[in-house]
Amino acid sequence: MLFTVFSYKLMRIKRGSNYLILMLIISLNSIFTPVIAQQLNSADTSATFLVKDLQELVLLNHPIVKQAGLLSKEAQAKVLQSLGKFDPALIASFGKKAFGGTDYYNHWNSELKVPLWLGGADLNVGYDRNVGVYNNPESRTSSTGLSGVGLSIPLGQGLLIDARRSTLRQAKIMVGYADAEKVAQINSVWFNAMKDYWNWYFAFQQRKFTKEGVELAQKRFRAIREQVILGDKPPIDSVEAAIVLQDREIQLQETSVKLTNSRLLLSNYLWSSEGKPQELPADAVPEEAAETENIADKLRLDTLILQAADVHPEILKIKSQSAKLEVEQKYRLEMLKPKLNLKGNFLAGRRDFGYVPDNYDFRLANYKVGIDFSFPLFLREERGKLREVKIQQAEIAYGLQQTTREIQTGVMTAFAEMKAVQIQVKLLTKNVENQRMLVNGELQKFALGESNLFLINSRETKLMDMLVKRAELIASFQKTIADVYYRAGKRRQY
Repeated sequence: MLFTVFSYKLMRIKRGSNYLILMLIISLNSIFTPVIAQQLNSADTSATFLVKDLQELVLLNHPIVKQAGLLSKEAQAKVLQSLGKFDPALIASFGKKAFGGTDYYNHWNSELKVPLWLGGADLNVGYDRNVGVYNNPESRTSSTGLSGVGLSIPLGQGLLIDARRSTLRQAKIMVGYADAEKVAQINSVWFNAMKDYWNWYFAFQQRKFTKEGVELAQKRFRAIREQVILGDKPPIDSVEAAIVLQDREIQLQETSVKLTNSRLLLSNYLWSSEGKPQELPADAVPEEAAETENIADKLRLDTLILQAADVHPEILKIKSQSAKLEVEQKYRLEMLKPKLNLKGNFLAGRRDFGYVPDNYDFRLANYKVGIDFSFPLFLREERGKLREVKIQQAEIAYGLQQTTREIQTGVMTAFAEMKAVQIQVKLLTKNVENQRMLVNGELQKFALGESNLFLINSRETKLMDMLVKRAELIASFQKTIADVYYRAGKRRQY
């Protein structure tokens, strides 16, 4: 209730001036009844748009939130691409030449190559058939062809880690980076939504108090005008009451525009499940703010700082980049080794692999081996890339230090601001109660003819300003709480 009407204990009333005083008291009692507050209290609670409702709509349907959800899927797709480097590959080729009644050659080469994770080796299973008059003796086979099973193993560069394993590990690490980026984007959207919600709350409260003031000024103006007509009040009182009424009507128009604009801004976060923009109804009302003590007591500064160091998306992103560079560093160190690849195949010159003793079966005497070796003498390219990775690691380390410090400072400043606003809300709440007492006392004095309309208007306007200021502080307090959670890299759950 905006204004508490004083209770007047009726004494023995005599006819004459005391009767007029009684009538004036009864008239003032009806003038200062908070009609608007009663209407709001009796309103249907289904018109209340809760923060919980906003959270559900934003997290489910907001396009930016949906877009952020694609980051993890994109990272998983890159992991799938990296796994493609370990996919078995089937390779085959065929060629034949006949001229002048002579079969020059008939070539059929096929191979199944299976990359292995352990040691960077490759398993090879192949079948070749090269026949004809003109064939390279090295690759010529019998009419049954030549089968082979073997391995290609890097003994130097690529034994511990190679390009495909490095790419896969980095891709998996970047999934964590994408998840952190998703959380960061969702937190940003939700933080902005919370600010706009509580701006709407303040605009709503401001218009509500202003409208109550207009209602009171209208009733007072009518009552004073009747008193002037009866000759009980000087005409100047009706002029002053009209000025106060016009001034509050102007304020009501201003607050109505602010309320409309704040509702439209909040509507930017409302989307249907089909992706269609929604608008907040004009008759929707915000929820009443919870008690500041209950909210603030649940937050602990030291806990928030520790949690921020573990779960803040910016820190997680930097740690993911650092882990990725660690894998890259191992790969670049591996590239400093010489290339030494050993290849070996067991051969068989038959198609039927049943157990029949044959000199052309798979046996130790039938094989093909080879060794490849290379080593750049100066390693300038490899050393340069390794040095570049180390520089990037140093940059990441410095960035992590600075970001951690900034996040801790941000949490502390937001927490201190929250506590300061909380104290201001408590003090202003007490001042509002005291101002109500002054208004009620002034009304009693006015009813007894010991005060004037100017003092009542002044005290009443002061009370309205204090109520609006208190609503602004409550909205600021809610926004500072959202800021504390946001700076700690979290979202407040409702």
